[in-house]
Amino acid sequence: MPASLHYQEKKFIEGNLAEHQNRVPIGQDSGGKAIHEEAALGERAQDEAPHDTRSISGSQLPSPPDGGIHAWLKVFGGFLIYVNIWGFTLSYGVFQSYYASSLLSSFSPSAISWIGTVQAWLLIVVGILSGPFFDLGFFRPMLYVGNFLVVFGAMMLSLCNNYWQVFLAQGLCMGTGAGLLYVPSLALVGIWFERKRALAMGMVVSGNAVGGVIYISMFDRLVPTVGFPWTIRAMGFVALTSALLSFPALLSGSSIVAHPRKARRLFDRGAFKDRLFLIFTASLFTNFLAYGVPYFYIPTYAQENLGTSGNTASYMLVISVAASFFGRLGSGVLAHYVGSILTWGLCLALSGALSLAWIGIETEGGFIAFSILWGFLSAALVTLPSAVFANISPGLSNLGTRLGMSYAISSIANVIGAPIAGALIKTKNGHTDFLGAQLYSGISLLLGMCWLVVLWAVTVRTQKKGWKV
Repeated sequence: MPASLHYQEKKFIEGNLAEHQNRVPIGQDSGGKAIHEEAALGERAQDEAPHDTRSISGSQLPSPPDGGIHAWLKVFGGFLIYVNIWGFTLSYGVFQSYYASSLLSSFSPSAISWIGTVQAWLLIVVGILSGPFFDLGFFRPMLYVGNFLVVFGAMMLSLCNNYWQVFLAQGLCMGTGAGLLYVPSLALVGIWFERKRALAMGMVVSGNAVGGVIYISMFDRLVPTVGFPWTIRAMGFVALTSALLSFPALLSGSSIVAHPRKARRLFDRGAFKDRLFLIFTASLFTNFLAYGVPYFYIPTYAQENLGTSGNTASYMLVISVAASFFGRLGSGVLAHYVGSILTWGLCLALSGALSLAWIGIETEGGFIAFSILWGFLSAALVTLPSAVFANISPGLSNLGTRLGMSYAISSIANVIGAPIAGALIKTKNGHTDFLGAQLYSGISLLLGMCWLVVLWAVTVRTQKKGWKV
């Protein structure tokens, strides 16, 4: 399921980097002031390590220069990668609408949504599993192969005529390629920045909203004029251009990380004995069950229930994606003052209430307002969990491993969430009834909020650090 500007992968990778290197005491503040609380917490995990110049396995990472042409080229390259990997994922709502009305009209909304959810699931899971390959010095092959699979998948998608072809090209091929690009695009940036890391990471991950707007707009404008095949080819050429520009930017001055380092563990059995880990994972799982539902079905609902044009329906998804950028900023600021758990819980409650309010929306203006509010409020559902986990983790030594485990488990919800909602969408007398999907989304989010209340109470009681956690 599409996750928009997502900080969870950043946290996971930064946790990895902290594990991979010898540690120094944490007796000082993290470098730089993060806009988001989770960015600052992620910096703590990584800032311990880069200053230690001792070799782990025959190589060493120098202190981050925090600037210079090579450092900012990494930001530019990472931004371009994010435009591709999240741009296609966030734009799946317009694909869902088109497939349901044209290319795959004989298939149910649930069946069609599996394509997008598998694509998003592979992005997360392959990204988690590929972390050790980055540690072993294989970032160049990952960069080349990942970009090739994204572009190749797009070009093959332009030739597809039936379901299994679309599933292989868009779901499996593009999803796997995007997953391989997670680590190089973010870890390379993290290695080159310390005090300015929050700013640099924020610039990189802003590429997902930019990519979503670009690809949704291209799809909306080009399909009516040149048809689906050439629209996808045009999007593929944009992806190819972004990939080619990212190569020299990400590879310049990066030979030091080509040397193998100690790979982190992928599994920590002790996590399943940690109450906070289990409650957090339950919260995240229910969170992801419903997060992608509106993003998948905003264009379809607008066209089939409100009678809007295809252009208007697509732009509703565009404004929702754009609003998520400001939602990330706002939730980060609020989390700084009231804590990340309470902020995440508040946004879950409001998002759940908004999903239930969706039932009563019958006008185009009302649905535009819903799309904007959904993008703004739901942004916190993917940016704050990593900050919460950093707060409840028993230590930085296993932060990356346990965070990866939690996201790997919760990614199952990404896969099944939108298809479940699609199965609940019914057609009666030529009218598409979204009531089941709306109730499913709202109730799942409110259930996630209940889990967060439990997490907050247990954390406050066990850590005894006050209510702001």
